[in-house]
Amino acid sequence: MGIWDKLKGELIDIVEFLDNTQDTIVYRFERHNNEIKNNAKLVVREGQIAVFVNEGQIADTFTPGTYTLNTQNLPILSTLKGWKYGFNSPFKAEVYFVSTKNFIDQKWGTKNAIILNDSRFGMVEIRAFGMYTFKVTEAPVFIREIVGTNQTFTTAQIQEQLKSIIVTRFSDTVGETNLPIENYASNLNELSTAIFSYMKDDFTAYGMDVTKFLIENISMPEEVKKEIFELSRLEKIDLDKLTKMKAAKAMEAAAENPSGTAGMGIGLGAGMAMANQMTQTMANQMQSNQQTQPTPPPIPGIGNYYVAIDGKQHGPLNRGALAELVATHQLTRESLVWKQGLANWEKAGDQADLQDLFAATPPPLP
Repeated sequence: MGIWDKLKGELIDIVEFLDNTQDTIVYRFERHNNEIKNNAKLVVREGQIAVFVNEGQIADTFTPGTYTLNTQNLPILSTLKGWKYGFNSPFKAEVYFVSTKNFIDQKWGTKNAIILNDSRFGMVEIRAFGMYTFKVTEAPVFIREIVGTNQTFTTAQIQEQLKSIIVTRFSDTVGETNLPIENYASNLNELSTAIFSYMKDDFTAYGMDVTKFLIENISMPEEVKKEIFELSRLEKIDLDKLTKMKAAKAMEAAAENPSGTAGMGIGLGAGMAMANQMTQTMANQMQSNQQTQPTPPPIPGIGNYYVAIDGKQHGPLNRGALAELVATHQLTRESLVWKQGLANWEKAGDQADLQDLFAATPPPLP
């Protein structure tokens, strides 16, 4: 073996990246003039992908493992370099190590308040914040779309872009759901799920994937909170009892006021207010009782009847006409009659509302 061959064997390079940070997404391997020696060792650890770039063009990629760099495992780079029969050491190429782990506990929040139109409170400003987790799934796409020529690329350099995507999707979602503003707190999981599904395509376009998204809080102005609390209390409280309680407290406070005449005046005013309130309540109660007092039904009368006389139908006949027929013996107890509500023609003597007509008429002479 010649001296040059021995020196080449001793100068085998190792291309690797040991990440001692928690926020580095991409690191470009540094060598003088980007020179890598023939048969150099490439070490790609779990949670990494190595991407070779030749003069700005993405070439070969390597998943976790140890590789000897030559024309057999650098097919794309060999084609770009025109290495038909191997290459001489050293060769030039940029090597980017891309982290594929989950970057957890990434914070997001609204810089400015989001204006919504609520059906009960009108135009309302809200703010929101939470956390998300992401990872790189397509290293070449991420380098091409985001990293460019940066030597290192960290989560801090992409946070603002990702926050803008999240806030935009959050604004669209809360606007489309049209939830009452007081129901946001009880629907954080549902809103998180909806926004999570919307953001998938946005992250995929950058070679990334959002693996978790959570809304931790949605806040609103204090005056809106107070109105919501007041409305919720009013729905639970008896207004009449509340008014009396406040009047009683006002009287008690006035009685304890050491300002003398002024306190007496306040106490009298509160007492008069309470008396007026009680009087009005009693009047309302009496009016309510009068309105709710049951009204007796109208006195029942005899409905109009149809009478069968000599095989012919006569009617409808009112009470006076029926009485004349009874007096002339054309309507007897055995006569057939019918009125609304009867299924068939029946005997007049069987109808309860005709009994008084027959009782007032003497029976026929024998």
